[in-house]
Amino acid sequence: MSIRPVKQIIESSPTMEGAGVKLRRAFGFGKTDEFDPFLLFDDFRNERPADYLAGFPWHPHRGIETITYVLTGTVDHGDSLGNRGSLGAGDVQWMTAGSGIMHQEMPRGDAAGRMHGFQLWANLPSSLKMTKPRYQDIASAHIPEVVEDDGTRVRIVCGEFWGQRGPVEGIAADPYYLDIQVPPGVRRSFPADTRRHAFAYIFEGSGTFRDASAPFGVLTEKNGPVETVEREMTGNRSLVLFDAGDEVTVRAGDEGIRFLLVSGQPLKEPVAWYGPIVMNTEAELYEAVQDLRNGTFIRGERG
Repeated sequence: MSIRPVKQIIESSPTMEGAGVKLRRAFGFGKTDEFDPFLLFDDFRNERPADYLAGFPWHPHRGIETITYVLTGTVDHGDSLGNRGSLGAGDVQWMTAGSGIMHQEMPRGDAAGRMHGFQLWANLPSSLKMTKPRYQDIASAHIPEVVEDDGTRVRIVCGEFWGQRGPVEGIAADPYYLDIQVPPGVRRSFPADTRRHAFAYIFEGSGTFRDASAPFGVLTEKNGPVETVEREMTGNRSLVLFDAGDEVTVRAGDEGIRFLLVSGQPLKEPVAWYGPIVMNTEAELYEAVQDLRNGTFIRGERG
């Protein structure tokens, strides 16, 4: 087994989306080759309702999939095909926009006004850009969780892991989406197929993904004397992008660590962006924009 080295650590940046929702963005709306097949990752975490209640009113999607994972509070959603629903704590929605929908998401928060969740965008291959839209709404109770003797916990949203398979199925990039908790001071390794791009997003505690096999007090010689060097710890709201290898190794810090581990098979296709519309060519993008202007954007069946 080969441990994936850390390629880059990215501190998520404050930004504003929708009708004024304050959130943190780890990557998106730029050159995303290193994250292929993923396009964007947002952490929407707030304790002030004024920072999120305006929500994400009606907006178009085409050519992508959006993955919404709610930890705290609720998100009401609806679309132009007549679908309606609400996501609660621990629930996941995997939406395949395909040929196009108009969609809205309105976060509501919990009784204390807290709201926390994530949204990941995954690209669709050219052969499925114009597929029929569909939803996979997964209740928290249906997401399997594996608990190890050392206290490590893994919720499996998508992919097969430690003998369990996540409930989300039929995704083109064959992604893995795991919610992992590792107790303080524990070192764990997790398989990650070397053919996939992979990243971890830390949202509780801290840990190190660099030289995680070594003890915390690393002895080195520098100009003669031996000294102890502290390894770099990665903390809350940071994304770790990994290089090639077939396992990810982490050692949790003093407060433990909780992170999402996401990986997927690169599509290696050209990307043409226009906000939440992602096609392969400028001509396809132009057609999508014209569809929006002409009222012909929605091609799916009402359900």
